[in-house]
Amino acid sequence: MKLLVVDDEQDLAEILQFNLRGEGYEVDVAYSAEEALPMVKANGYDLVLLDVMMGEVSGFGLARLMKQDQATAHVPIIFITALDGEEEKVKGLDIGADDYIAKPLSMREVKARVRAVLRRTIHSRAYAEAEHLVVYEGLVIDTQKKSLTVDGQPVLLTRLEFELLVYLLVHRGRVYSRQELIDRLWPDDSIVLDRTVDVNITRLRKKIGAYGENIKTKIGYGYYFV
Repeated sequence: MKLLVVDDEQDLAEILQFNLRGEGYEVDVAYSAEEALPMVKANGYDLVLLDVMMGEVSGFGLARLMKQDQATAHVPIIFITALDGEEEKVKGLDIGADDYIAKPLSMREVKARVRAVLRRTIHSRAYAEAEHLVVYEGLVIDTQKKSLTVDGQPVLLTRLEFELLVYLLVHRGRVYSRQELIDRLWPDDSIVLDRTVDVNITRLRKKIGAYGENIKTKIGYGYYFV
């Protein structure tokens, strides 16, 4: 995990760097918001610990710039500040900070807060990634990348083959007639025969190997995935 500590108090920044490195993190230091911004854009940090009271650009100012930039908006921020009032905390959280630690610092608390924010971030990223994965045993479909792997090997599908597989797998066990599949997956302005669905199903079964046997035909009704 790569962290960035931003604080114009050099001694404090280096103490934070030393202690967080002791936890196994890779830690860089910047002594101003102006120095930190290009570092955040270039280095792909997993977390930024950010002092509020700095020079021309405050920590709040840097956080706003980060949240306005698509490349850095996702980076979690923990504010570190001597301003312990509720108004300042609310301001920081409204900008998009993930946590807020008041000075004087307890290194034990800092480490705990860093672990907690990273844990939440990793969980949310994993959840977001899982949302666009459709998995059945060795079949792994990525609906964002429009890709399929079968037992770890990439398999190239046409657009319609891909959409057929996703649709049948997402609605596993439900039987769809040829016309239902045409209505849901083919463009509205296209003329499609039932035979076209059969041809795509046949090709799909061959491409996904042993899993092709999971695409069943219910005679007189249509197709389904078991």
